[in-house]
Parts: sequence; structure tokens; C-alpha cells
Amino acid sequence: MTSPSSPRPDGFSEATGEICYDLPSAYIPHPATGLLHLQRFLAKIRRHLKGELPKSYQRNFCKGFDRFLCMHLGVTPEQVIACVRETHSEAELDIRLKALFPADLRVAVWNRELVQKGMSEMGREALGNAKRIMGAEHRTDVISFADMIDFDEGRIL
Repeated sequence: MTSPSSPRPDGFSEATGEICYDLPSAYIPHPATGLLHLQRFLAKIRRHLKGELPKSYQRNFCKGFDRFLCMHLGVTPEQVIACVRETHSEAELDIRLKALFPADLRVAVWNRELVQKGMSEMGREALGNAKRIMGAEHRTDVISFADMIDFDEGRIL
């Protein structure tokens, strides 16, 4: 469910605009592949195809984690969008994605990379800037970009 930009119950003001509180966390593995963030990307695609992806999410749609995941898999975001658009069930989507993706998904490589985004020297600097914008610079429990998404969407209180 989305809600308009407003102060959060924990006192932080939203700097990012409309929030989709019902999108899956990037930490939730896709059931058929085990890939982190894929479940979230597919949910954003579904919203996009219905015209329901808020402007605040459109800015990074098919960029950031979405693009990094696709690069890891050797596919384009547009190919994944086409799979979602052309299927009518989760089972059919899983079959299409498995046919699109390489046989060796290198799940452990991708999952480790995702959870560590923001932990390199350059990443810590970018994460620090994002935390300042969100008024969360004091949060020592937000150590990666996936954490930042979970914080923004209310999964880390």
C-alpha cells in the first residue's frame, strides 16, 4: 500500500516522496531462483505495467539494484519486463525467467554482492549522503543500501 509523502511515525520526514510499504524487501529471495531482490523487481514491474509505480520509484526503476541484477544475469531489464507482461501466472513466469536467465545463476555471488552494496569506501560515502538526506545519519543499523530501502519503507524502525 502506498501513502503520500508525510512524516513517518518514527519522526523522520520523508525525503523520497511516496513510499510503497507493501513492496517486498530486497532481502526476500525469489522462491524459484533464490536470488535476492528479484522478488522486489518483479513487484515493481507489475506496478509499472499497471501504471501504479509512484514517481518516487520511477526515478530508479530499471536502475540501481534492478540494473545490477540484470547485469549479473546477462539480461536487460526490458527482457524481464517482457516476461512479466507476457505471463499470466507465477508458474508460467518462473518457467519464462528460467529460460531467459543463464543456467548458472551464481546465486551466492549475487546475494553476497547485494547485501554488501554500500560497504565499500565509495559506497559508505554514498550511503552516508543518503542517510543524511533521510535524516538517518545516526542510524548505525543501516549499513547497506538494502538496509536503507528497508528503513525507508518502514521495515527497519
